[in-house]
Amino acid sequence: MNFIHALSQYGFLQSALICAILVGIMSGLVGCFIILRGMSLMGDAISHAVLPGVAVAYMLGINLLLGASIFGILAALLIGYVAAHSKVKIDTAIGVVFSAFYAGGFILISLASSATNLHHILFGNILAVSDSDLKTTAVVGALVILFIVAFYKELKLTSFDPTFARTYGFKVQALHYALMLVLTLVTVSALQTVGIILVVAMLITPAATAFLWTDKLHVMLGLSSVVGVLSAIAGLWLSFTYNLASGPAIVIVAAGLFAISFIFSPKNGLLKGALAR
Repeated sequence: MNFIHALSQYGFLQSALICAILVGIMSGLVGCFIILRGMSLMGDAISHAVLPGVAVAYMLGINLLLGASIFGILAALLIGYVAAHSKVKIDTAIGVVFSAFYAGGFILISLASSATNLHHILFGNILAVSDSDLKTTAVVGALVILFIVAFYKELKLTSFDPTFARTYGFKVQALHYALMLVLTLVTVSALQTVGIILVVAMLITPAATAFLWTDKLHVMLGLSSVVGVLSAIAGLWLSFTYNLASGPAIVIVAAGLFAISFIFSPKNGLLKGALAR
């Protein structure tokens, strides 16, 4: 049975495709600001730091999004506090905090005796997306788009020139933590799709791919979303057709699109450089 026919027959596959597309759009949009601000490591930290929140929420029987969001914001605050009140640099603070949170999450999950759920959290299981998961992802997607539209000017200015934004009167720190909250929500939404280990790839790779093609932020946002959606659709097709894990398949497609862009992009691709030489 081919993918298109199966898509018309099975509701779970339709839900998986819609969820993957939503995650591709969200990751592409937020990822643009993450890489422009040089916060790729922070994205990695948040994606790993939510693990204890997921474990606690699972053990208490509450919404995973709530538990993960609390721990994601806690990690961001703790990283900022350690960097501001010690001699260590921000990258060191990120490494210490996210590794501690990640290890704590493993211990909590082992106490909960939930090895199967751990595998799904780490690597994703998009075919098991429930209606409630899909609704949550749709709500988060709407919030992400609303946040970017409402604060586009502020996000743009603080991403390119935070010093000028601060003198202009923008609340740079508050906007930073608001972006961290949005990043946390996107991370949790992507757990079912690609899992904690690979979610940072979906946050960074589509945005990095778009960055190779344009210097304009609004174009970059659009291209990044398109790359995220194409990666999600093609990855799900590969997963279904060749019986592959869905999360890694989606990330491999995204990496392939980046490799193509790295070679052929008109901005600074390898091919352009070779022709110029």
